[in-house]
Amino acid sequence: MKQIPNLFTLLNLVFGCLAIKAILQPETLFFATGDKGPTTGMIVGSFFLLLAAIVDFLDGFVARLFKATSAMGEQLDSLADAVSFGVAPGMILYRLLETGWAGNTGVNQWWLLPALIFPCAAVWRLAKFNLDKEQRYYFKGIPTPAAGLAVASLPVIAYYGTPAVNAWVFNPVAVYAVILVVSGLMVSNLPIISLKFKAYTLKANTDKLLLVLIAVLSAVFFKWMAVPVVFVAYVIVSLIFKPDRKD
Repeated sequence: MKQIPNLFTLLNLVFGCLAIKAILQPETLFFATGDKGPTTGMIVGSFFLLLAAIVDFLDGFVARLFKATSAMGEQLDSLADAVSFGVAPGMILYRLLETGWAGNTGVNQWWLLPALIFPCAAVWRLAKFNLDKEQRYYFKGIPTPAAGLAVASLPVIAYYGTPAVNAWVFNPVAVYAVILVVSGLMVSNLPIISLKFKAYTLKANTDKLLLVLIAVLSAVFFKWMAVPVVFVAYVIVSLIFKPDRKD
């Protein structure tokens, strides 16, 4: 019974692997008009990463349910996150750059390699988290799952968005900016809100409740664009409330 939470955590890894397989499928683009767009595999991969995120969110509850929290489980969680929210989103960025540069003469594989900065930053962030025992009720840097989900939302946003939004998602300059900004936020020491509850008073959870309100309103008004909107709000709310270990 003690291994059930660990097996549940491995589902995160399974979904991450399935996402990578789907993302790297060589398929034609969705848009028959000739406009650059996401492939079926990229969309499927994004939804696999959503499933990985759900499992990642629930595995702590499962561990507490079976009273089987352990150092082994913590390590498995980080290793699974490295694949699902590091490598897999890195492959999405790689495919976005590959599609964005398609047809441009003089562009070779070297122009695609910056996508690998993201998984490197994700693994760095996870290693730092494992070594820093202060990061329980607040984080130093954006958590890897949050960064990975933000990237995973891009193909879906491109598919369901306007032509202008789709063009932005596949603009190599915009993709490079996403890589640098999100990767930089992951490896930074910026105090970031943790969604864990240390106390159950309104005052102690004002930041979390505000973030939930923003998420709900964004989902209603912006649909899939809500993901990057909430990601930006996550950073801004953290800057305003400045969480630290004394919270």
